[in-house]
Amino acid sequence: MDNYSQLLAFIWSTECGSFSAAARVHKITPSAVSKLITRLENRLQVRLFQRGSRVLTLTEEGAAYLRSAKAVVEAMNEADSLAEGLPSRVSGTLRIHTMTSFAKHQIVPWLPEFLDLYPSLDVEIQLGAQFVDHFEQGLDIAIHSGVLPSSSRIAKRVGECEWLICASPDYLAEHGVPATPADLLNHRCFNFSFVSPWNKWSFVQDGEGVSIPVTPSASFTQGDLLRDMALTGAGVVKLADFHIGLDVKAGALVPLLEEFKSGIIEPVYLLYSDRKHLSPRIRVFIEFFQEKWRHNPWKVS
Repeated sequence: MDNYSQLLAFIWSTECGSFSAAARVHKITPSAVSKLITRLENRLQVRLFQRGSRVLTLTEEGAAYLRSAKAVVEAMNEADSLAEGLPSRVSGTLRIHTMTSFAKHQIVPWLPEFLDLYPSLDVEIQLGAQFVDHFEQGLDIAIHSGVLPSSSRIAKRVGECEWLICASPDYLAEHGVPATPADLLNHRCFNFSFVSPWNKWSFVQDGEGVSIPVTPSASFTQGDLLRDMALTGAGVVKLADFHIGLDVKAGALVPLLEEFKSGIIEPVYLLYSDRKHLSPRIRVFIEFFQEKWRHNPWKVS
């Protein structure tokens, strides 16, 4: 930045005719102007002004350098002018990482509306059950629930979810409704195939926490496959309300063991890399997302 200040001081001095006049016009001290010119001449190893007269006179080298200096300053001004629209320009590619079920049920339904509002913006959604910090590789936003690993990223709590144990009416009609948590051991249950707190089926019974060691008949990497198994009447699943809440409201799935619910509420976080100088594409997505999630239409209770 000091090099650019030297350029400005040099141009101002030639335009104003003296160091002191340049200082007055641009509200800095004459000594500051003189020091900037001296640093410039020392850096270039050439004298730019003839000394010894009341009016500044450019040397031959100074005249040649003035043309280059003005070109540099004009280019800088043009770049600044073009950049003035950047804070409000929503364009480029927005890269989001989130859970497959979340993308399908909580982003895709309103994504066309968002894209209509910002036609110059492209959205790339990367899927994975667990948070992976790919911000250094160009990721803009991650949306995940539960306990997150320690990270330097900004984690904004945007909502919450509750995990429900459910089965279809057809399954319950054929196999019966479990009356206590331990009854689940006699039912066909399904779980995730990776290590996760979501595979822990916890309850409160007689005032104490109880964890049922469910042995899954089948396990899957994606929650949507668990949902499909439950909807077809194959067995019992544990899934988040943002995933199956509308199925419960429609009567396609029935919550089980409600009187033994642990009451654990899981936070949903929106993560991004930097609080300052937030990109317009990230800012508008966050605002739009929060507006959509404010209504929580999937909530069972």
